[in-house]
Amino acid sequence: MKRTVLLTPDEQRNLTEAEQEFIFEGYQEAVATVKRNVTPQGFSACSLADNEVFGTDVNYRSVWARDGAMSILWTIDLEDEDIVACQAQTLRTLIQHQSPGGQIPACVGIDTGEPEYSGVGGIASIDSPLWLIIAAFRYAQHRNDWSIIDEHREELQKTMDWLSAHDSNNCGLLEVPEASDWTDLFGRSYHVLYDEVLWYHTLYCYTEILRHYEEHDRADDYNRWAEHVRRTIIHHFWPATKQEEGEHPDRTFAQTQYALGDARYLLAQITPFSFSWRCDVFGNLLAYLMDIVDHRRAMMTFRFLWGVGISDPAPVKNIYPPVQSGDPEWRQYYTVNLLNLPDHYHNGGIWPFVGGIWVRYLHKLGMTKLARRELVRLAELCHLGTSSFWEFSEWHHGHTGRPMGKVYQTWSAASFIRACHVLELDADSIKNQI
Repeated sequence: MKRTVLLTPDEQRNLTEAEQEFIFEGYQEAVATVKRNVTPQGFSACSLADNEVFGTDVNYRSVWARDGAMSILWTIDLEDEDIVACQAQTLRTLIQHQSPGGQIPACVGIDTGEPEYSGVGGIASIDSPLWLIIAAFRYAQHRNDWSIIDEHREELQKTMDWLSAHDSNNCGLLEVPEASDWTDLFGRSYHVLYDEVLWYHTLYCYTEILRHYEEHDRADDYNRWAEHVRRTIIHHFWPATKQEEGEHPDRTFAQTQYALGDARYLLAQITPFSFSWRCDVFGNLLAYLMDIVDHRRAMMTFRFLWGVGISDPAPVKNIYPPVQSGDPEWRQYYTVNLLNLPDHYHNGGIWPFVGGIWVRYLHKLGMTKLARRELVRLAELCHLGTSSFWEFSEWHHGHTGRPMGKVYQTWSAASFIRACHVLELDADSIKNQI
């Protein structure tokens, strides 16, 4: 494989030669992991040959909408023929299994070809169509290949209509069922930060799709909707005792002080009856990469996350703090499959793919030296394995840092690749990138 220049000589100054070689080795292994997961139907969630499945684990032998879309986005710069073809096939497999009402399946079985529209408990996957729209647009834009969207414009509009129907009270945001996004078996519902952030970006991407087809009036409508969602996210999810210029005029000191005072990050969830004050790390990182929050707020979030050790023992835990048994946010189903115990899985586990987002977040903040150091630590995490090196595990224990979940996970490898690529870019030029 021809060596790619991952860091310029100036950028390499605070890395040793051994660290530079280690990152390059990880990059090669990440590309190999992605290629390992190329199937005729699209990207598998993890290596089919290296993971034993039983019970509900059989769904890992699938093309997943959220996993596949993220993998497309984060390998978009690669020119490997097999990977490029798999990016397109992933989109086609998912769109071709759309429900009559416009729902995109959570996954499509590789062995059976059967779509699955829900997870454990029969709950819909709300973020599958969100990621699909984003990935379809970015693929078409980057490759200058609009053939998939040309073929499926009607289906994509139906998907947008299905999503729009989840705004049940006409507030602009989606009302999300409990445990219905990537944090399956985790108790978030109604207005969920992660889903609303994706909804904003989906509206933005669909606006650009309509502009490509010169449907300017409709594009303007979707653009106004996107801007409304962006403002609403800041207004509702970032409590503050001082009203910012251009924000909703109905905020009062009593309202915000009663809620939380002055926040340091976007809250994880808001319902008509309560809110979750926990920090959804992934949702907050995405909000900055998608230009929902500004640099000042993003720095406040960084200082909080850095102070609580969100990247210790490795980058990074997906929430802070984890939910303990007896906490009002605890659900009895957190013990299902022993997944969401404290420091496990979505309850404070370490996710390498979120670690890649963390590296990019630091770089966009202008903290390039720290971003490089964290990239080395992310490489060390991905290097860990249970039977061999460079297993790119699905997730790691939040306290011990040891690998858990499936091995050779596509999005873990893809996120590492994307982090390497983004660190080559001028941080000031990074706008609305995911």
